[in-house]
Amino acid sequence: MIPLFSAGKLAFGSIKSAKLRSTLTVLGIVIGVAAVIANVSLGASFNQHFTNEVTNIGSNFIYIQGMQPKLFYDNELKIVENTPGILGVSPLKSQTAEVTYMSETKNILVSGVGKSYDEVANTKLQKGDFITDNDGYVAVIGYKVANEKFERNISARNSINITFRVGEDEKVTKTFKVKAIIQNPENTVIQAYDDNEAIIIPIDIMNEILGEKDYGGAFAMADDPATVKETADEVDKRLARNFGISEREFEDKDSRPYYLLNQAEVLEQTDMMAAALSSFLTAVALISLLVGSIGIMNIMLVSVTERTREIGVLKSLGFTGFDILFLFMVESILLGVFGGLLGSTVGIAGAYSVETLLKLPVVFPFSLSAAGFFVAVFVGFVSGVYPARKAAKMKPIDSLRHE
Repeated sequence: MIPLFSAGKLAFGSIKSAKLRSTLTVLGIVIGVAAVIANVSLGASFNQHFTNEVTNIGSNFIYIQGMQPKLFYDNELKIVENTPGILGVSPLKSQTAEVTYMSETKNILVSGVGKSYDEVANTKLQKGDFITDNDGYVAVIGYKVANEKFERNISARNSINITFRVGEDEKVTKTFKVKAIIQNPENTVIQAYDDNEAIIIPIDIMNEILGEKDYGGAFAMADDPATVKETADEVDKRLARNFGISEREFEDKDSRPYYLLNQAEVLEQTDMMAAALSSFLTAVALISLLVGSIGIMNIMLVSVTERTREIGVLKSLGFTGFDILFLFMVESILLGVFGGLLGSTVGIAGAYSVETLLKLPVVFPFSLSAAGFFVAVFVGFVSGVYPARKAAKMKPIDSLRHE
């Protein structure tokens, strides 16, 4: 058997003697491996991005929204608050209103909330302080409302006029003093609603203006992320019982007059989205890798045909069929190694560039790079089997006669 070093030297010489052919072969592997590594990394990055966005919505949140008006009152809020595992709860009621600042009017979502909303919804402030029990006509405004909605930016302590629709025809306008501005949030895809483009006021003031006493729903916080789903289920059962839904009807989600969503469910949905995206990207990348492997096999077959006389000379000098097989396999594997090294480098650089450009979390496990390299070597090995066997089976006399 030929020593591995000698076989490697001969294989490297053969690769070097056909630079263009070898470069094109390696290029197919580089593209395939780089695509696999970059796409899998992007899939993991999107998954982390979705997870971060869900976490940014609130701390172990449970979101409850009434599907009809005049459904949630103080009694329903107490039911949620007194459920074991609930750490905090805030009422939530929203209405699109006309907001006027410096003679410019825009339609903006206005939400009435309780004093604990900033904690349960994980609302971070850029300037000012959040609403308290003693506040009257004050407002906390989203970053985009303050900086993008109007021609002139709104600052803390500025005043804005909000016109609410009361009933079908009546409108009521009140002046609110801006108490705080919400920090520009990193999450922009998944939210119960977008605080970034909303105005928040005390819910008591909102109900006073509208002449109502009900709440649109509630935003609650579970005390343990590990049990948020169980806590949400218990809230669901208690609310269903409160609204007269029987145990038999409880299994039917459409029987409820409200909609309930918790962080665990959203994470499951986003994980499914990320997994589907990752699978699609990986499938596309694997097609590229398959094309690369076919390229290696094709080039190796051409190489066998071109080197038929060389194979005959080697066999006449005493090289066995296994030696010839070994030589061609080493050459094929070397092509895979070169392709794997370059493909891993290109894949890492590509994934990092795209993740940075899209402002996604940079997620790139070292194991992924190692896996990409070994996949390239394996592809080189598999792609070289048939051409190498074909070369090994050639008869010396036929090889020497080949023109």
